[in-house]
Amino acid sequence: MTDSRAPATLLVVDDSATKRYLLVSWLSRAGFTVREAETGGEALTRLLETEIDLVVLDVKLPDMSGFEVCERIKTDHRYGVLPVIHVSAHAVDVNDRTQGLNRGADAYLVEPIEPDELIATVQAVLRYYRARQRAEQLAERMVKLAETTLAINSAANLPSLLAAAAEGAWNIFGGPVAVVAETSEGESLAAVGNPAGVRRWAVPGEPVAVGSLVRSDEPADWGVVDWPAGETVAVAAARLRADRPPVYVAVPGSSQMPGFPVLRQLSQAVAAAVEAQRSFDEEHRIAVTLQRSLLQSRLPEVPGLDLGVLYEPAGSQTEVGGDFYELTVVGDRLLVAIGDVAGHSLHAATVMAEIRHAVRAYAIEGHSPGAVLELVNRFMRTVLPADSATLCLLTLEPATGLIRMASAGHLPPLVHVDGEVRFLEPRGALLGLAAPLRAEVEYVLPPGGTLVLYTDGLIERRDIDIDEGMRALAEQAGTVEPDLDDFCRRLLAQLTGAREQADDIAVVAVRRTV
Repeated sequence: MTDSRAPATLLVVDDSATKRYLLVSWLSRAGFTVREAETGGEALTRLLETEIDLVVLDVKLPDMSGFEVCERIKTDHRYGVLPVIHVSAHAVDVNDRTQGLNRGADAYLVEPIEPDELIATVQAVLRYYRARQRAEQLAERMVKLAETTLAINSAANLPSLLAAAAEGAWNIFGGPVAVVAETSEGESLAAVGNPAGVRRWAVPGEPVAVGSLVRSDEPADWGVVDWPAGETVAVAAARLRADRPPVYVAVPGSSQMPGFPVLRQLSQAVAAAVEAQRSFDEEHRIAVTLQRSLLQSRLPEVPGLDLGVLYEPAGSQTEVGGDFYELTVVGDRLLVAIGDVAGHSLHAATVMAEIRHAVRAYAIEGHSPGAVLELVNRFMRTVLPADSATLCLLTLEPATGLIRMASAGHLPPLVHVDGEVRFLEPRGALLGLAAPLRAEVEYVLPPGGTLVLYTDGLIERRDIDIDEGMRALAEQAGTVEPDLDDFCRRLLAQLTGAREQADDIAVVAVRRTV
């Protein structure tokens, strides 16, 4: 769009050199930049080669009529929305003027023309067209703003939110942009370019007060972007609360309309989305910290056994879950439990803690694994009737390797012995249901054998069958590292890849060494 503050460039089209000289002289003295053409064909070519704001067009031309030239300008998208003023000393009656206006002219002047009348008509037509262009551009930018707002509110995390905002700002305003905000940990990030890259960068100077503003900065203050030569930087800053840092959106100053309406709204939309993301990140971090505090912090040292555990919370966009594990020495046996409470919420994490403590309490009383599951199930049906959970529970005698195991709907443990892998299959209904007693099974873990228990987040994916996940686990467990923590971490890396996981993961590995 032509800058309304810049002098307009006009094209005068007339085959009479004398009349063309007069028109050019009057318009040039009025401050316009003027180009000339003698024929309709030359005028159409000039319009494709030069940026023109308005055409002063004689009706009578040697190669085609001014009416035809005007109609081609108005109907061919290559010329854009371009105003045309007809001038004529011959086609002066009502029918001529009517034909000219019907075929697209914005004004029709009959010679002799007074200089003031010509200049006033040009200025009036330009005012209308520039106002129309501003309104159309504002409407187009508002549509893109809505699309950008949707994109930033759909972002999975703060870096992708800033990248969506930067790409949206580029589409709205054109040219280089930067969007800057702080994470919940206080790290300042800047998204730059299209497609946007996100890097560490902090806005120099003091932060702005609560509210929003638009200021003009020097390009040197925004060295994170390569600005065009001679460009200024329009910076919108929005701050929602005094205890929160501001969000900045920087764009070329020449791209802005009076009042910066779209830039202001974009900065406010980004600030609101950043605040929501920052609050979610803080809440998720608090919830994960609480969840970790409910899990076992230190493993027992058991002669004759090596132990390894891993717990990995779900991705940042997923609520905390109820995965848990327990390894406790009870008399001359090691008690091992792993379970998963249904659901993803802080409530699921608290139910997990209650079940874990109940398992330990009943086991310390001397109950067998099957009896412990029955007591925990009775506890849940009485105290937590709306909840359910899976649980695999076993005791292991280090001296003999004897395992007594019971399961309540949990995935089958895996055993690695002499390079061979198999799944044990204790069966039983999940906890929280009225069901028969969970049967116990016995198994002897030989020296050098490794037992692996896990939750479903390790092997389940929306796009694959669970049997395929278990086959992948068996394949990866064909080799066991000397350090069982390393073994658990490798299983996680190989089975989940680099993608953000949708579920918590717990893994317990126990190896008999004697």
